[in-house]
This record gives sequence, structure tokens and C-alpha cells, in this order.
Amino acid sequence: MLSNPASDPATVVDAAFDAIDTALKTLRDNGFDTLTTARERITALDRLETFARTVPSLGHTLIAALATDWIPGELGDNRLADTLADQLHITPTDARHRVRTAEQLAPRITLTGEQLDPIYPAIADAQADGAISDAHVQIIREFFNQLPHDIDLDTREHAERTLAHQARTLRPDQLRKVSERLLAYLNPDGHFDDADRARKRSFMFGKQGPDLMTKGEFVIDPELRAYLETILAKYARRGVCNPDDTESAVDADPTETAAARDRRNPGQRNHDALKAVLRATLATGNLGQHRGLPVTVVASMTVKELTDATGTATTAGDTVLPMRDILKMARHAYHYLTIFDDDGRPIYLGRSTRIATGNQRIVCYAKDRGCTFPGCWRPANLCQCHHVRHEALLSISEVK
Repeated sequence: MLSNPASDPATVVDAAFDAIDTALKTLRDNGFDTLTTARERITALDRLETFARTVPSLGHTLIAALATDWIPGELGDNRLADTLADQLHITPTDARHRVRTAEQLAPRITLTGEQLDPIYPAIADAQADGAISDAHVQIIREFFNQLPHDIDLDTREHAERTLAHQARTLRPDQLRKVSERLLAYLNPDGHFDDADRARKRSFMFGKQGPDLMTKGEFVIDPELRAYLETILAKYARRGVCNPDDTESAVDADPTETAAARDRRNPGQRNHDALKAVLRATLATGNLGQHRGLPVTVVASMTVKELTDATGTATTAGDTVLPMRDILKMARHAYHYLTIFDDDGRPIYLGRSTRIATGNQRIVCYAKDRGCTFPGCWRPANLCQCHHVRHEALLSISEVK
């Protein structure tokens, strides 16, 4: 029995997308020359904004459906966020953000197939109506991230409905003030327990910029802050750990002359102090092993780059280091040398064990620089060594 094409869900969706494409093409081709007054133009812009605000809610539904039926490796990547980043040409950070948002704003499906409302139904409805933007959504999500976990469910639901209602008529900056007042009302004493603090802790840094510098952000708990205070009190003093001063103190107290020469600002002194402490910690050799190797920095470069002291090296974590930094780091390091032939093949590679040895892993770090799976960007220190063909070629492959 033949099905009616008009009733085929895929056909209905394709037809809807075709209608949207046609409508957008009409707006692009014809422009808005027929709108002659400011009122007509602002009304058209308002409608356009409503359409744009509605689109993310449709995306949440699709992402939630993908997550429900996700089969690792079916579309090339094991993680849904990685697939979204590649397919939609967005950053992995943006992809992860969309997945997390969809978990809260899309309808949920139980293991028995029963459909449940979104975690935040009022917000989801407002976004589906095109009444609120993604900025409104993020402000409300931040409100719940700051809300103590012991606030009861009824109060949370009432707060969500209140904020969603206010978001329909307020700008994001106005909504933030409302959310701050509501948070102060629900938690007037500013009480947060260990569970609330643990939920917020984070330490993240981003990609290297063109100048090879890296920006990051963190939310640290009281314990980590206490450790940092203690370390910085000693190592971030003026005249201590100053990379521009060969007479700078490390263990002993700085001299008045060294302190007077120190022109670094507090942020720079904190940075240099942490670098010195981490370098000293790595040098102790007390950090154990990671994937069969001592916890240490593994960097790869050519002989010419090393002898000329120019160019850059790449670490197993995919960090790019100027050769000047490599030479400074080498003064505190134990050295390994891996040699390749003209075709890039390692001249020596032992095969006596099934599991990669530490020396073999160093060869893979230098040879492959990361995961060899097509399209995978994982750095080498997040990968495993395995045989691409049984007992044939040792290579780097991502831990899926």
C-alpha cells in the first residue's frame, strides 16, 4: 500500500523549509522599497526579529531528538556537540551551549516514550512565540544557576513563570535587574552551601590567539582561593619570580633593589608566580604517570628550528610554543630525542609489546601531533595509541 506523500512527515518538513526559503528569497530580491514610513519599517523589523527569535526553539527540538537517539560514530563523531560544530560550522563551545540549552528548553522523552514538558516550560513557550531572545534565556538560566539548590520546586516554578512573563516585555538589561531583585528576595541572606558552590566551580581557558596568548575564565571555590592566596603571597611579591631580572628571588626574600626594579603589574606578577610554581611541581616528578608517561610537557619541533632557535614547537596538548620558550623550558627538563627519516617515518619503533610503551607514545606525539581519525581535532595527550591494522601501524587515535 502506497502512502500519501502529503502525510509523510519528512515531506511536510521539507515543504515547510521550501516555503521559508521562498519567503526569504522574496524579501531579499524585492527588498523593502515599498515601505515608505518609519512606522512601517520598524514594524517589519519587529516581525523579522520575532522570526529570528523563534528559530532557536525549533533547533532545540531537533537537538533534543538527536540526543535521544544518538548513536556514537554514526555521523563520524562520537559526541553530538562535535557533530553539530562540524555540520553547522560553529565553534565547539557554541555547539555545547546549544546542547545544554536544548536539554532545558525542549520537550523531553522518557525511556517508555512518554513526552514530558521542558524543564523550563514558560521560557520555552516564550521563545517559541518569538517573544524573547537568546539573551533573555541566558539571563534566566544564570538566575537558576545562582539560586540555592534548597529552594523548593513550587517556588522555582513560580520564579520561572514570573521571569518568562517579564522577559516578554523587557529588554535583557532590564530583565537582569528584575532577576537580581528576585534572587535577593528568595535568598536575602546570601546563603549558599557546599553543594551550591560545587555546582558553580569552573576553570576554563580558550584557544590560543594570533599572538599565542590564551584568555580564560574561572570560578573557584574557597579552598582553591585559599591555596592561591598562600602561593601568591610569597611568589607574586615584587622582585620574586621576575622573568626580566636574572637576580630575581625565588626561595629567599627579594632585595629592596630587586623589588624596585620590578615594573610588573599585580596581574603579571600573579601569572609569573603560578608559572614558577607549576614548573617546580612538574620538576618534582611526584605527579605520577599519564598514559604511560611521566606527567611532563612533550613538545615536537624540527632540528632546524631547534638549532636556529626560531619557529615554534607543538606540545602534546596542542599548545604552540615559541622556540625561545622551549629553550628556557629545556633548562629544567629531562630530554628525549625522536628521529624520523625523510618520509616522516620513525627510524626506530619497538613492537615487542601489545600496549604502547612510553617511548613509543613519545614517537606518536611527535609524528602524529594528535588524533589521526579524519576530521578529529583532539590533541595527542587526550588520545590512545592503537594499531590501525592488527600488528601493523602504531598511531594516535582519539579516546572516543
